[in-house]
Amino acid sequence: MRVTSTPFESAESSAATGHPRRWWILSILCLSLMVLVVDNTVLNLAIPSLMRDLGATPADIQWVIDAYILAFAGLLLTAGSLSDRFGRRKMLLLGLVVFGAASLLATLADNPGQLIACRFLMGVGGSLLMPSTLSLLFTVFPPEEQRKAMAGWSMVAMVGVVAGPTVGGVLLNHFWWGSIFWLNVPIAALAIIGTLALIPESKGPARDVDPVGAVLTIIGMASIVWAIVSIPAHGWGSGRVLGGLAVGVVALTGFAFWEKRSEHPMVPLALFRDRRFSGTSFSIVLLSFTAGGLLLALTQYLQFVLGYSPLKAGLALIPYAVAAMVFNGLGATLGKKIADRTLISLGLLIIAGSFGILTQVSDSTGYGLLIIGLLVMGIGGGLAGPAAYTLLMQAVPPDHRGVGSAMNDTVQQTGAALSVAVLGSVLAAAYSSALPDSVPDAARKSIADTLALGPDFFASAKHAFIDAMSISMTVGAIGAVAGAVVALAVLPRGQSKTRDAAATVDDPVH
Repeated sequence: MRVTSTPFESAESSAATGHPRRWWILSILCLSLMVLVVDNTVLNLAIPSLMRDLGATPADIQWVIDAYILAFAGLLLTAGSLSDRFGRRKMLLLGLVVFGAASLLATLADNPGQLIACRFLMGVGGSLLMPSTLSLLFTVFPPEEQRKAMAGWSMVAMVGVVAGPTVGGVLLNHFWWGSIFWLNVPIAALAIIGTLALIPESKGPARDVDPVGAVLTIIGMASIVWAIVSIPAHGWGSGRVLGGLAVGVVALTGFAFWEKRSEHPMVPLALFRDRRFSGTSFSIVLLSFTAGGLLLALTQYLQFVLGYSPLKAGLALIPYAVAAMVFNGLGATLGKKIADRTLISLGLLIIAGSFGILTQVSDSTGYGLLIIGLLVMGIGGGLAGPAAYTLLMQAVPPDHRGVGSAMNDTVQQTGAALSVAVLGSVLAAAYSSALPDSVPDAARKSIADTLALGPDFFASAKHAFIDAMSISMTVGAIGAVAGAVVALAVLPRGQSKTRDAAATVDDPVH
């Protein structure tokens, strides 16, 4: 039975109790998130095995990675809107089933084409389940506990970033490449059981589906992401990149015009007039930008410069995850007393400082200075993350929490993709230019190619990579400072307690 109440009345009842199983529900939502994060971080370790056992070419490997990204990013907004319309629990279950089944099929692939198809299906499943995790979190928790729950959700994401390479290294040392996909199956199965047993259904008011808006946003987001992921291989001025950007801009512009005139818009465009939503979205893009390309450089530094194994490189990042987890909790606590604007800008400035530390890393400083920089970065991310994500979600009307969560995921994906493209391009260009003329052109693309020439080139390769990494860390610092400036300039100065009180359970869960 559906009970109608005003947002404020609903807030009062939620603030008093929240959902009685909300912390158990959070554990299931975190488990659902974990399966995505671990999968995304472990794949890179399996690339050599895929090339050896499946005969995959570098182009095949790129498609294995990009097929997932294109499906995930392209469908996020549509999936979030459908979850608001048909039920967030239903979409979470559907996403887990699709993701788990596609992972199982991936273990059976015997050629690159089959694996690429499975990765595309995994992206579809991820796009269906991801928006529901955050929208359900904000549905079952009262306002005073949302920051704490958001911090827990963020901690799991950080644990997954480190656990993925660590667990993946163990699996690849003892089993075949398919084991990294088999790992997803029991996690997804547990999440499905928990969802059926614990999580109530939640949805917005009944409204018509917007097929035109869905098609336009799928084309627009997929084209933009396609262009971004093509930058490292094809360059900023290539027809592939410029064409993808052009198609994406045209489609998203058409989407905006259509949504403005639609009686039942998929995305309420009035959101972007709210400084909390638009300013926080831009800040999250820049926050994701600072982190997205970081591991790209550091995993190569640990393995190629310091000589760590993949497993040891994964373990070396654990202090970073611990710092982020601890300060996620602190950031959630401080968010009740300090304005989100202050926490976001302070966190980003601390991240900029951590990039400054990382610019000084060399082969002689080793792991010590690196981990200091990562600890400082964990502190900054822990302070900024919960404030940014909570502020964005509290700015979203309750009826649109699914698409609001999808918007949060979309801006994070955009920032991370831009980071890999921009910092990856800077790293590659700086590395090539820092090498001595004696290095052949064919070996200038990456440190792995240069090291393959033999011991005579080891010193040159390591010094060139350190110089290039310093430059890319400087770009990361600039991005973090820009994010802090945006937060200070755009976000409102104080907390709106009335608005926070109204940002609560939308539909009675049943």
